[in-house]
Amino acid sequence: MKKAEIKFTIELDDNNVPENILWESTDSQNKEALPVKSIMLALWDHNYKNTLRIDLWTKDMPVDEMKRFFYETLQTMGDSFLRATGEKNIVEDLRDYCAHFADKMEITK
Repeated sequence: MKKAEIKFTIELDDNNVPENILWESTDSQNKEALPVKSIMLALWDHNYKNTLRIDLWTKDMPVDEMKRFFYETLQTMGDSFLRATGEKNIVEDLRDYCAHFADKMEITK
């Protein structure tokens, strides 16, 4: 069985606020850690039937990029949900909401 590891390194300031976030994967062609400004990680705990989450962003993450990050995350969640469930109708509703979100947040495509 093939295995891969994904590693996040979070550099914190004295107040435990992320200053830098680096990620790397053993399955990537790039062998060095790459910097990112934000991560959202969701894990499903099947024993307790709930979601475990880690949401981190660096203190220098621009607000306009955070808005775009949320917009794109919502869009890709719709893609994943469609692949996982085949529920086209609700994904169309989510797409409508994403368009509304982008309009309200003044996100340009």
